[in-house]
Amino acid sequence: MNRQFERYLQMTLVTLDLFVLTFGYFICKVFLTESIPVTIWGVYFQYWTISIAAWLLMSFFFRTYAGKVILVFEYFTKRTTQVYLLWIIFMMFYLFFSRETRISRTFIIISMSIFGVGLLVNRFLYLGIKRYFKNTHYLIKKVIILGYNDTAKKLAKYFEEDGINTQLLGFIEDDKNVHELSHYPIISDVGRALQVAKEFDVTEIYSTITPEQNRDIYELMYQSEKECIRFKIVPNLSVFITRDVHIEYFGELPILSLRSEPLDDVGNRIKKRALDFTISLLVTVFILSWLVPILGLLILLESRGPIFFKQLRTGKNKKPFYCYKFRSMRMNKDADVKQATQNDSRVTKIGKFIRRTSLDEFPQFINVLKGEMSLVGPRPHMLKHTTDYSKFVDEYMIRQFLKPGITGWAQVNGYRGEITNPDQIKMRVNKDLWYLENWTLWLDIQILFLTVYQVFKGDKNAF
Repeated sequence: MNRQFERYLQMTLVTLDLFVLTFGYFICKVFLTESIPVTIWGVYFQYWTISIAAWLLMSFFFRTYAGKVILVFEYFTKRTTQVYLLWIIFMMFYLFFSRETRISRTFIIISMSIFGVGLLVNRFLYLGIKRYFKNTHYLIKKVIILGYNDTAKKLAKYFEEDGINTQLLGFIEDDKNVHELSHYPIISDVGRALQVAKEFDVTEIYSTITPEQNRDIYELMYQSEKECIRFKIVPNLSVFITRDVHIEYFGELPILSLRSEPLDDVGNRIKKRALDFTISLLVTVFILSWLVPILGLLILLESRGPIFFKQLRTGKNKKPFYCYKFRSMRMNKDADVKQATQNDSRVTKIGKFIRRTSLDEFPQFINVLKGEMSLVGPRPHMLKHTTDYSKFVDEYMIRQFLKPGITGWAQVNGYRGEITNPDQIKMRVNKDLWYLENWTLWLDIQILFLTVYQVFKGDKNAF
């Protein structure tokens, strides 16, 4: 898609959503004027300002208007619904903690409802705008793809997902190279590519056949430009590299890496750290402040020793750090080398309870506040286990690209507790690597909710 057009579309959608939010506010103000004293309209204005700021902030954090989201109506609508519900929760928290009781409940309910309906109307309005551009001929680029291979099929898929102003007519390939049915027609062989392009009024040719593979591509490239047809080459990297790679650009230079890492982006790291800091601060102030004295007393009454158990674990970039937990075992010399097992004799009575309910993990919110851990990430292992596991799981150390987490994608998918065979750690590493390559802030929130659900539901591997 044209990037400038994408930005215009994003600005239009943001403006429309803010309009319906403001529209709901003023509609309520007009119809509820008699029941609301003029002296407190300033409070309502503050409520409106915070609601706008909250919507913009959440939309930024959860990428509501990101290019890849708005191009697919289903994704866009789903993401909007998710952010709208989180926005309502935030506004309820704001009203509760600010103890603002002067704002009419009727005003709040009606304005929020109007905003929700307005968002839905805007999404269908957007669908109409999208269809308009799809059917506006002078904005449409007609393209053909030269070659029929894996790269060509991927490119066709990208055009379907991302090409709001692109119409793919089909492929150009010699019959001998086509061995399956295609979603788009094979229009002709490579020798007639330029003639076909002129017949169908094509504006761009994308070639997945490089000049090194077919020397005639050079001549076709020059002749196409003479006919005012843009010619673009899409290199098939599998000719040079035999495994999947991730491509990004540094200026005009293509950079190949073995995997995508969303958290390599500074903006994404800031978002994740903001979520980590906010939640861990709230947990520390409102939960640990009373949980530590209560559990600390129960732990001391049953067995001598410190309240907290701290252990060196492997952190981000292989840097060790002290991981904190409530002590759930009697003092023993094997704590740094031996994992807890089912019916472990070292575990105390109170220890069994706090391990089963995951309360023993709560001091790790302090690790999160310090920046040593994250709310969500690969679980940190003992230094000895890091050394042992990395010897028979080739990609084990890749998980150390991330900060370790209190919970993780592997844990909510059932990979938690004692590791008794190599396949278990391999599956955990696979889940951790999937998380590394597919991170989004919304994924973190989903994992947190799933973790809370599993705590209340109970986990057979929590012992």
